[in-house]
Amino acid sequence: MRNRPNPVLWLWYALGGRLPDRHREWVLHDVTAKTWILRHGARSTVLILPLVSVWLLLPGPLGLRLSLVLMAALVGYFYSFAYVEESGEHRLAKHGYPRGTGRQLRAEAKEAAEAEVTRRYLARYRD
Repeated sequence: MRNRPNPVLWLWYALGGRLPDRHREWVLHDVTAKTWILRHGARSTVLILPLVSVWLLLPGPLGLRLSLVLMAALVGYFYSFAYVEESGEHRLAKHGYPRGTGRQLRAEAKEAAEAEVTRRYLARYRD
């Protein structure tokens, strides 16, 4: 059974902290679930949101501030998603899993899903 962290621990995890060992399976699920990229986006938002909020409060024309916020968010998300796999592997290594575990489990899940699609296709159109 996966032991989900409470909101304070999740925030710590989103900021890059290590969770207690009782959450180890949840971290594996977090980085290998079907929604792992969306989960990464949520963690990235925790890091980007305070920065863009401060820039929105700077003095100056609203259009300029909104442009700055948009550019900062785009750059932040770009670099965050450019290293999404490495970030996941680093989180898993931090919680005691060997490097490559997340990539391997996601590949196995994708292969199983594709095998199921192929099986259904063959059953429908080739029988």
